[in-house]
Amino acid sequence: MPGMVLFGRRWAIASDDLVFPGFFELVVRVLWWIGILTLYLMHRGKLDCAGGALLSSYLIVLMILLAVVICTVSAIMCVSMRGTICNPGPRKSMSKLLYIRLALFFPEMVWASLGAAWVADGVQCDRTVVNGIIATVVVSWIIIAATVVSIIIVFDPLGGKMAPYSSAGPSHLDSHDSSQLLNGLKTAATSVWETRIKLLCCCIGKDDHTRVAFSSTAELFSTYFSDTDLVPSDIAAGLALLHQQQDNIRNNQEPAQVVCHAPGSSQEADLDAELENCHHYMQFAAAAYGWPLYIYRNPLTGLCRIGGDCCRSRTTDYDLVGGDQLNCHFGSILHTTGLQYRDFIHVSFHDKVYELPFLVALDHRKESVVVAVRGTMSLQDVLTDLSAESEVLDVECEVQDRLAHKGISQAARYVYQRLINDGILSQAFSIAPEYRLVIVGHSLGGGAAALLATMLRAAYPQVRCYAFSPPRGLWSKALQEYSQSFIVSLVLGKDVIPRLSVTNLEDLKRRILRVVAHCNKPKILLHGLWYELFGGNPNNLPTELDGGDQEVLTQPLLGEQSLLTRWSPAYSFSSDSPLDSSPKYPPLYPPGRIIHLQEEGASGRFGCCSAAHYSAKWSHEAEFSKILIGPKMLTDHMPDILMRALDSVVSDRAACVSCPAQGVSSVDVA
Repeated sequence: MPGMVLFGRRWAIASDDLVFPGFFELVVRVLWWIGILTLYLMHRGKLDCAGGALLSSYLIVLMILLAVVICTVSAIMCVSMRGTICNPGPRKSMSKLLYIRLALFFPEMVWASLGAAWVADGVQCDRTVVNGIIATVVVSWIIIAATVVSIIIVFDPLGGKMAPYSSAGPSHLDSHDSSQLLNGLKTAATSVWETRIKLLCCCIGKDDHTRVAFSSTAELFSTYFSDTDLVPSDIAAGLALLHQQQDNIRNNQEPAQVVCHAPGSSQEADLDAELENCHHYMQFAAAAYGWPLYIYRNPLTGLCRIGGDCCRSRTTDYDLVGGDQLNCHFGSILHTTGLQYRDFIHVSFHDKVYELPFLVALDHRKESVVVAVRGTMSLQDVLTDLSAESEVLDVECEVQDRLAHKGISQAARYVYQRLINDGILSQAFSIAPEYRLVIVGHSLGGGAAALLATMLRAAYPQVRCYAFSPPRGLWSKALQEYSQSFIVSLVLGKDVIPRLSVTNLEDLKRRILRVVAHCNKPKILLHGLWYELFGGNPNNLPTELDGGDQEVLTQPLLGEQSLLTRWSPAYSFSSDSPLDSSPKYPPLYPPGRIIHLQEEGASGRFGCCSAAHYSAKWSHEAEFSKILIGPKMLTDHMPDILMRALDSVVSDRAACVSCPAQGVSSVDVA
């Protein structure tokens, strides 16, 4: 539901978020009250000492205070469990209860201070009693400190500006004055986000690129978050409901149409060839991450294998490779690719905003010069990712609409200038002039590789690019179609990054608003975390109010529009209507043709219970036009998971080479 308004400002917490915090505090308070009561009853005879009357009074008053607090917290818990996410009517007394609860902190603080002072005076009583009272004083201050920290966490810097809109409807937001105030709200949100980002990234320098990235990221966050009145728990509940809704829809779908292809068809042969290429070149994309990924993939033996390179000073052999700061990185690269040091032309781990690490090597097996660009691995890379405005790509091609992701375009331009201006590619092709150019990368590196291949295509017409799990929001539809002749993208399962774009995030926000607005249960009964971890029955989806439930509502159900702090014509709450896009963030698309690896059967919620098997098929970019929610939406993006999936699908398809001799046709699911 919308954030609560207390003391004239909005807070980043809703009235139905207090069940678990209240339960935790209630358990602590009850145990504390029982402990104090036990201490008093067992040792009150030992309080007949100097200062003992004060300590006895302290314990009695503290028990009374705790009893009042326990009753108040119990009432807060009970009220917080009422209603639904967007029907706060049954919880209308919550603000009064919170005022009472906060007011009780003042006598608690005063009494804890007096207790500390009395104990510090050196009371001459039984040591067990004194130690028990010291423990109660310490617990008092720990709870007070925890409460202060909680208040800081739920404090919304924009709460004073957003409070007037928490109860306002769309009609109020149509006025000219309201429009001006809401524009001011967005400006203030941008400033707040920029301050947060600068604090988070305080150690990465303050050059021009970094300052531009700060501003771009802050504007993106303020654009996305400032127009909704959702608290973090609403978003978490919405994601859990969307996951359950997706599973419900999939279970209710009719069986997919099965299409048989002759094993010798050109489409299947092309898929097999490209899968084999992906399997080969993924080693270079993984190598670009250096030693951290190698150690992660080989936790028991990795450090032993490359430890000598980490401790060894750079030798003349290593000096033959361009770049700097190698050592551990170079050892892991050699082990990952299986190449020799003399096969590398350039290795650079220079890492700044809009400037990505990359390596250039001679691949004699495939007779290619390979350029591998590293994916996201630092705060600088994250800022590059989040610079999501569009800019015109400076490239020689016949495409008119050349819009591309600004941050990734700048990063690709940096690598392009290094390759050309520093003569790196010229050096490589002087050694192997008959080789072809292949550019690879994973995640951010995959997007940069696609843009880099497009930039280099005029000079190297035979260039090929393999983009592993590239971001969806990369470039225009025209460039996506242009790139299909020389770029292949590989996507695993529900990987969120190949579905991630500003347009898709807006669509996700709209879907969260819809599913939250139509949920007929409070958050405490959603079992979202349980469903994410262990699964459940997706048909038990709490997203429509039954007729009988309408009578228990004490006020009308809030609609999706009431969850917006500002009304935008871009929002249409019809499930079939498209979203209007901002000129700054137009719809962008993934690169090239797309191979989609999908898991067959179930191997556990996180794929860790048994070996998974995968199928591969060519997919249209429209299949990645929505963000899918699930436990594997993040793990499917990990390069080690992708490498294992490639190993599996390539070996499985190779094992089926004998299928034609047995008269068996390959099968794809449409």
